[in-house]
Amino acid sequence: MLLVVGQIGKPHGIRGEVLVTVRTDEPEARFVAGSVFTTEVPRDRRVNTGPATAAAPGVPYRVPEKLTLESLRWHQGRIIAQFDGVPDRNVAEALRGVLLQVDSADVPLPDDPDEFHDHQLIGLTVVDLGGAELGTVDRIDHAAASDLIVLRKAQGGTALIPFVGSIVPTVDLAAGRVVVDPPEGLLDL
Repeated sequence: MLLVVGQIGKPHGIRGEVLVTVRTDEPEARFVAGSVFTTEVPRDRRVNTGPATAAAPGVPYRVPEKLTLESLRWHQGRIIAQFDGVPDRNVAEALRGVLLQVDSADVPLPDDPDEFHDHQLIGLTVVDLGGAELGTVDRIDHAAASDLIVLRKAQGGTALIPFVGSIVPTVDLAAGRVVVDPPEGLLDL
């Protein structure tokens, strides 16, 4: 499974550097010189994908399937990055909006047994304390107060469950389930 760790923004200067918005909790581990990212062009972008080609007059730049980070520096909470094969501002502009991804198999598991990566939880069965199946984890939303499990309910629809110890006492990755103790009415909202 591919995980989005950043998104390329606007060009910075004329030498092909771009601003990268970080979308990972561990940017120091993901963004180092030599890191290789799988690219994804968002659906709302109208750019060509496939093998990279030099941008010639009248020929659109093709976003490569992989980008290698050549160098980086931090600036106001974002990364100014230079990618291999991006020699100038025109090519950098063609990368605007491109998502940078890594394979989840390459991401080390957290040391803390009570900490999980989102991709570990998606698809797990959600059950109540009595073992009754409530649905599956559709995704994790990161809110200001706490993370939220987005539950795809077995009978249809969705519900939000605060991912806090008092409501989610057990996450059993080996068994593929999340045990919840929701307050009355929480799943009806």
